[in-house]
Amino acid sequence: MPRVLSESDVADFRERLCDVAERLFAEKGPEAVTMRQLAAELGVSPMTPYRYFADKEDILAAVRTNGFNRFAQALERAYAEASGAARARGAAVGEAYLDFAFEHPQAYKAMFDLNQPHEENYPDLVAAGARARSTMTEYVKALVAEGVLAGDPEEIGRMFWAAAHGAVVLELSGKIPAGSARTLHRHMNGALAKGLRPGA
Repeated sequence: MPRVLSESDVADFRERLCDVAERLFAEKGPEAVTMRQLAAELGVSPMTPYRYFADKEDILAAVRTNGFNRFAQALERAYAEASGAARARGAAVGEAYLDFAFEHPQAYKAMFDLNQPHEENYPDLVAAGARARSTMTEYVKALVAEGVLAGDPEEIGRMFWAAAHGAVVLELSGKIPAGSARTLHRHMNGALAKGLRPGA
């Protein structure tokens, strides 16, 4: 008879399992990873993960939820701690974005993998994704309010997000030299900002 697990036991094992899954999903792709492989990595029986998650899709959703929350937290902290006008706070958010992506590449790959579970079945993942999206518009709202940029903050935020994501993916996939994403990101941001200035 299996022992009764405390909430701490459950949380600890779920965290360990998600750490292993994050790495394997990034290395092999979610479709190539099995529950048996995850169990073997942790040295437990093949059925043990099913005591904590319904299936592999449930684990992927948990990994992505954790990634998006950590990502959002990093950007929120950068915005809150930056000093100066909106432009300086926006630059801090951009740097925090690249820092997170390159310091946590496995989490970043899992967050944006094209093979994703049905998000509507995972309210925590939906909330984490919404939190992450808001980090990409809050600093833009300040830029618009201060007259640095003109336009819809939501749309502008998506443009800056697309630019940052593109630079990150190009470097992570080896399509541009290591370390060059930051320079590319700054150049794209400068070009975008120039075109979005009032009266441009």
